[in-house]
Amino acid sequence: MVSINHVAHKILTYMPFVLVLIDLRYEGVKCGRDGSVESHLEMGKKLLAAGQLADALSHFHAAVDGDPKNYMAYYRRATVYLAMGKSKSALPDLSRVIELKPDFTSARLQRGNLLLKQGRLDEAESDFKKVLKSNPSDKEEKEAQSQLTKSDEIQRLVVQAHSNFNSRDYMTAAAQLDTIIETCVWDVNSRELRAECFIQMGEMGKAISDLKATSKLKSDNTQAFYKLSSIYYNLGDHEMSLNEVRECLKLDPDHKQCYSHYKQVKKLNKQIQSAEELIQEQRYEDAVSKYEAVMKTEPNVHHYSLHAKERICHALSQGQHASRAISVCSEVLQSEPENVNALKDRAEAYVLEEQYEEAIKDYETAGQHSENDRQVKEGLEKAQRLLKQSQKRDYYKILGVKRTAQKKEIIKAYRKLAQQWHPDNFQDPEDKKKAEKKFIDIAQAKEVLTDPEMRTKFDHGEDPMDPESQQGGHHHHHFQGGFQGFQGFNPFGSGPFNFKFNFN
Repeated sequence: MVSINHVAHKILTYMPFVLVLIDLRYEGVKCGRDGSVESHLEMGKKLLAAGQLADALSHFHAAVDGDPKNYMAYYRRATVYLAMGKSKSALPDLSRVIELKPDFTSARLQRGNLLLKQGRLDEAESDFKKVLKSNPSDKEEKEAQSQLTKSDEIQRLVVQAHSNFNSRDYMTAAAQLDTIIETCVWDVNSRELRAECFIQMGEMGKAISDLKATSKLKSDNTQAFYKLSSIYYNLGDHEMSLNEVRECLKLDPDHKQCYSHYKQVKKLNKQIQSAEELIQEQRYEDAVSKYEAVMKTEPNVHHYSLHAKERICHALSQGQHASRAISVCSEVLQSEPENVNALKDRAEAYVLEEQYEEAIKDYETAGQHSENDRQVKEGLEKAQRLLKQSQKRDYYKILGVKRTAQKKEIIKAYRKLAQQWHPDNFQDPEDKKKAEKKFIDIAQAKEVLTDPEMRTKFDHGEDPMDPESQQGGHHHHHFQGGFQGFQGFNPFGSGPFNFKFNFN
């Protein structure tokens, strides 16, 4: 059992907190019971001064609910809204203050300033003029006069900007709208007009910035989302286009322009995603077909055709369709000579076609535009190595097989050539001498290319049959001593059998 002393100790320990809680609850009951609007106003004022805006707002809400005709409750609440950056919410409260107390100069001046920022110039001017007629303080008079002058100036600029826009002088109109928006920061109409100027001037980044602002300043601004989606689409950014058109449809699911555009973007987006997945799965021919479908879905926007061709160029290069890859990559590079991806892919295709000098040029150009690209660096080194190698003996060329040839193909090619160039086939001493040399080359090529270790060395630019190219390790001298070196060597042997010629 718990001792009585222990319980007493607990009560004494927590008593101060209990008393504070009782006191606070009593204050709350008293405030509620008396409907003391003044208490809420006072508490709200203290919290506002302390920067506790959300708590202050709660008290001013309570004050407005307690006395809907207390103009000071509305004015204080408007002050908190302004401090929180919620000017839209502040404006109705300031209007209510003026309705309840038309001679409240400070509220009228604040409302005039908000209306000016929103670009509602006639209403703002009306407020500033009334302030000047209503016995304002020196400070209020000075501010109202200054803002009235500014508003008159902006009215003139608005007329000029619209006139220049209609005359298609978009640069001048945009400069005038810059000045207007410096003061009328929340003016949706001016921002929309400036966005249109930027679109006509081809400055899409600036147009996007203005349209994003208007989509926030004006609720249910479906047109801004539609325009944003269209701009992103025409810039080739199908994912951002899809995001923006979805925002339009959230506001109005039946919006005709947005719904039609959404179907187009969604279809295109799905095709591009599928094509990229096919490339990841190394299904290169399928990826090519899918990107060809992309070009049919959107034949009019250059960005998509170019992107599709760039990815087709990549898929063909990876799928080792070298000549087709070179053709498509070249089309891309005609439009974009500095396209690093297309340069790398065409270089790889040139390597497959053994056009090493062309590959080196492409890698060097790519390196100028992408300095720290590891693929470029490695590709260039490989192409330079292969060029050097091609100027010496090329075992693949000797056997007439591709660099990608399997062991079976190599042995088949070797047997055919060895039969053709066997020295016993030739009677003339000069022809026999040439045949011997050719026969040795064929046999060496077969030995290098059917030995995985030697073939790897050769593919890395080292000739395992050339003592000079050996970087340490053992040297191969299998074929020294001309054709006599074949004593006991069966050049047609590939397993426990003999290959014999039948000569007539």
